[in-house]
Order: sequence, then structure tokens, then C-alpha cells
Amino acid sequence: MLELREGACFPRVLVGVNVVLALVDAIIAVLAFYQLIRIHSRNSQVVWTRQKVFHLMIGSSSMGYFIYFVLALIAACKGWPCWSNSCGFIVMAFPKILFFAAFLLLLSFWVDLCHQANDEDDEYEESSSQEALLDKTSNKPSSSKTDGHRKRFPLHFFNVGSRQKIVILVTVLVFVVMMACALIIWIGMGKNHIDSAVVARVYVDFFAIAILLLGGALACYGLLLCLKISKVRSEQASSEMWKFAGVAVVSVLCFTSSSFVALLTDIPMLYHWYRHRVNVVCASLLLIVYFFIAFSGMFPASSSVLDTGGELTGSFCGYRA
Repeated sequence: MLELREGACFPRVLVGVNVVLALVDAIIAVLAFYQLIRIHSRNSQVVWTRQKVFHLMIGSSSMGYFIYFVLALIAACKGWPCWSNSCGFIVMAFPKILFFAAFLLLLSFWVDLCHQANDEDDEYEESSSQEALLDKTSNKPSSSKTDGHRKRFPLHFFNVGSRQKIVILVTVLVFVVMMACALIIWIGMGKNHIDSAVVARVYVDFFAIAILLLGGALACYGLLLCLKISKVRSEQASSEMWKFAGVAVVSVLCFTSSSFVALLTDIPMLYHWYRHRVNVVCASLLLIVYFFIAFSGMFPASSSVLDTGGELTGSFCGYRA
């Protein structure tokens, strides 16, 4: 056991682990932003799609982790007092919120695929009436103005559905909770009875439970998608089924390991470096499990799943017909 003191640098093993994790997150950020640019070049008419938002969030989250690992090493050696309180807490928590929002968006995509059969029945009459209304008004003079407006402004944003609004609402709620905890931790730096470590511990446990629930939801809807795809008579659909099954299994392993490390250890709160006695080897292994396997390992497994939405939508429609 090694006691980490304020103003003392991390042991060499922890420094090496932090450097490796920073490099891995930098690579993932570059890959995610490259994917974002490539997808946008293929579909520049729609400014934002779920694919683009997903890769933007993953890239931003990985870049945030990169900044966190670099600043953690510098702050430990320089002995920054703010880092061990609200500053370190915010830099630690913000990338995780972006990661959580990205896979919450992925979950909304899976929910849409699972429930689209029911949604199509409800929307059929509404769409038919809208088409009839458009046919009646197509010969009006205002239609030429609308067409000219569309020609001048070809770019448009994707339609935000009800489930995507829930994603935004949940993400904002988690962000507000994080900022409230950061404010309480900052107030706790003064002479009062607020224990900043307890506040941070409560937030870490709250977020770990949220991640655990997200992993369980991805696993359940992944299983439902596999059952739906198995009914579709298509070689492409059957091949894509393994992608969803793989992401469902990986989500259970990654998110479960992350949540249990957060709930049972103080690894997420390592920015409180001088308040802990740590086993260097054990802490290094838990850092790898928590940050690399749990968070970095999900991006390669899920980046290609969003590409299958159009094909599966057509396959489901063909099956229903």
C-alpha cells in the first residue's frame, strides 16, 4: 500500500497507465472525428443525423478523457488544490456524461427499430391524411415559393423524435446534477461541515447505477432486435443480427464491469489522490478495467451498428408486408 500525498507525483506504474489510457483515448477521438467527417461527406444534405451526433459525442468524450488523464498527471505533481475538489470532479465527470448520452442515443435508435412495427400502424392514417392535404394544396401559388425556398436552402436538420427528446432531457438532468454536486464540492472547500468526498461519492454511485441500467436496457433491446431480425428472410439481416448480439453482450460486460468498479472502489475518485492509500498494481488494473475495457471498448463494438438502420427498416417493412 502506498499513500499518495498532496504535491507528490503518481508512482511510475500509475503514470504509465495514465499515459497509455490518454493515448488510447486520443486515438479513439481521432477515429470518431474521422468517421464523423466521412459520414458528413456522404450525407451533407442533412446537417445532423443520429450517426453524426453519436460519433461527435464519442469523439468529444474521448478527447475529454485524454484531457483528464493529462491534467491528472500534471495536477498531481504540481499539487493543484482545486483539482482535488471541484475542478478535478468536473473534468472527470463531463466526458462520462457525453459517453452516457451517446449510448443513450444508441438505445433510442434500438427502441425505434423494435417498436417501429407498432408505430407504423399508428402513423399510417396520419400520413395518408397529410398526403391528401398536400395533394389538394399542391396547385396553389404558394407552392412555387416553397419549392424555390427549398432549392435555395437544401440543408436541413434531422427530425427530433419523442425518444430523442427523452435522451436530451435525461442528459440535461444528469448534467444539472453533476454541476450541482460540483458547486457543493466547491462550497465544501471553505470552512464548513460539507465533506466533498462524500458528495463526489454519492454522484459516482448515482452515475454507476445509471450506467448499469443503460447496459441492461441495451442488452434487452439487443435481444429483442435479434429475435425480430431472425424472422426476416434475408441474408443481410441475418448477418447484421450478429452485430446487435455482439453489442448487447459487450454492453453487458463493459457497463457491468464499469459500474461495479465505481460502486466498490474509489478508482473514479482518484483525482483525490492525496486522500487515498492505494495498492499501485491493483489500482493500475482497475484503471484499465474502468476506463479502457468499460468505456473505450464500447466504441469499436457499436460504431457500425447505426449504419444498419436503413437496411433493417426496409427488412422489417418487407416482413410485415
